[in-house]
Amino acid sequence: MRKRHALLALAPALLLAAPADASPRALTALNAWRAHGTAPLDDPRLTLPLTREEAERVWGILALDRQRALAARYAGAIEAQKLTIGDKTLRWTHKDFGDAPPGRRSLWISLHGGGNAPAEVNDGQWQNQLRLYEPAEGIYLTPRAPTNTWNMWHEAHVDPLLQELIDAQIAVNGVDPDKVFLMGYSAGGDGVWQLAPRMADRFAAAAMMAGHPGDASLLPLRNLPFAILVGGDDAAYDRNRLGAEKAAELDRLAAADPGHYVHLTRIYPGLPHWMNRQDAEAVPWMARYRRNPWPTRVIWVQDDVRSDRFYWLKIPDASATKPGDTMTASVNGQTITLTGTIPAGTTLRLSDRLLNLDRGVRVVVNGRTVHVGRVTRTAQAIAQSLHERFDPNAVATASLTVG
Repeated sequence: MRKRHALLALAPALLLAAPADASPRALTALNAWRAHGTAPLDDPRLTLPLTREEAERVWGILALDRQRALAARYAGAIEAQKLTIGDKTLRWTHKDFGDAPPGRRSLWISLHGGGNAPAEVNDGQWQNQLRLYEPAEGIYLTPRAPTNTWNMWHEAHVDPLLQELIDAQIAVNGVDPDKVFLMGYSAGGDGVWQLAPRMADRFAAAAMMAGHPGDASLLPLRNLPFAILVGGDDAAYDRNRLGAEKAAELDRLAAADPGHYVHLTRIYPGLPHWMNRQDAEAVPWMARYRRNPWPTRVIWVQDDVRSDRFYWLKIPDASATKPGDTMTASVNGQTITLTGTIPAGTTLRLSDRLLNLDRGVRVVVNGRTVHVGRVTRTAQAIAQSLHERFDPNAVATASLTVG
């Protein structure tokens, strides 16, 4: 992978971070916290209220700090092309396309097929995946599944490995966090069916090629363009029939929610499991889209692999939820409405990109008003966001616990 000075990707933030016009008290407290090096995120110095301009400047300072730290942490992993969490290691190969500047690079995560087979079979599928698609621009990256199981791409260890992979590529290689794409073929397509709803808040678009949907819910795909590509004669495991049924479900969801559930469907007549690369048409289709990290309506459905954060929602303990638990959150003006299963301790991660934090905010949970008033921007909210994920465009500048 070509060497890129990814710190340059935050050049606009550096301008915002210039301290000349910021509150001396807020910046003095922030800089004292930064100078400590190991001060905790609950340090009172991070709780001083910020104006919108100050919050933008603090975001620039802390995002650059975090990028530097993560670039150092992940430099070896990027060089070796492997990440390890616990006893699971994600290896990858890649190709570079185009010459976008740092901060503008796309990332294409392409999941190989195979499954419950000897390692050498899955290794062959991994190497083949590198040859299947060629985006016009970006880092085309094919990870090797950490296991050789039938569900190799949707076991519980996959989500955190992909989260770290994305963080590392943003920090080290200047990937645009709003231009990360997910795709996969066969068993990799199985993974896309499951991972896209679980991690919809990290992707700009996703494409499923020749996979089986299993029990995946489509509801969380409201803000994620999604492509279904299956051979019309791919009858094994009913892939063709189920692909068509899921496409019809997306048609119904899109009709009921205009402008959302954007999707592409291709059931290729006469083609079997191998689609003769006709499915490559999904690549330029996906490339048209950018992620919106602050949609005004999200639907979060817990899977058998549960998560504690989805777009601007966060819960304290994912293990306390159960598969199928659903939370719907919407913003209308200055009112936030939550319906469904709302765990105790649910936190709203807020930003002026979602609503106006200079005005009061009303929060309604399952028909009951639980908050009316201002929500304060703080450096603590910004720092917490950046430590959870290195996703600069999705950083909250304020937070409110309502559950």
